[in-house]
Amino acid sequence: SRKGLYRHIKELAPNIKGRTLDVGCGSKPYQDLYESSEYIGLEFNTPENRRIKNADFFYDGEIFPFTEEEFDSVVANEVFEHVFNPDNFLDEINRILKKDGKLFMTIPFVWDEHEQPFDYARYSSYGIKATLEKHGFEILEQRKSVDDIRVIFQLMNLYILNKLRTKSGVLNQLMILVLIAPLNIFGSLINLILPSNSELYLDNIILARKV
Repeated sequence: SRKGLYRHIKELAPNIKGRTLDVGCGSKPYQDLYESSEYIGLEFNTPENRRIKNADFFYDGEIFPFTEEEFDSVVANEVFEHVFNPDNFLDEINRILKKDGKLFMTIPFVWDEHEQPFDYARYSSYGIKATLEKHGFEILEQRKSVDDIRVIFQLMNLYILNKLRTKSGVLNQLMILVLIAPLNIFGSLINLILPSNSELYLDNIILARKV
């Protein structure tokens, strides 16, 4: 999943320029891929986020602490499924983006529940397109990441990880070596001979423009 996301983000990153806001920035893992003149991270305001997230600003989950049309681009990687009020979230992105500003999003489609209890939705390719258009965005490019047999192997790995993970780092590393790594290798090899499947995939990759 990470490899698939990285490939698509790297290919589309040159579209993200100027003053950029990373909503739900986490550790800003993809910052160096973008061609931004200024890169600002925004996170939901919690004590834990203030302790571990690499954010420049924190907000209340409703109103972004910025004025209208302040940014040339916005990125939101693996964040939208954690947004309880998606209409308000997209309206805020629209508000702080300049006209013709770019929005770059990655959103899971097939994935287990995570960061519970703050996991609220999954979006099909049609659902996310309609949602963005409803809020004043034009889709420039839409992709599906890992749309092949590797989806099945990723889900098997998640099952193993969730059921067998322990508090022991040594045992967890052993589990990865003995169970998860062989599944990854086998999935990658069998993927070389099997066709893709555009109806079953891990992540939506969206590049849109504010109209």
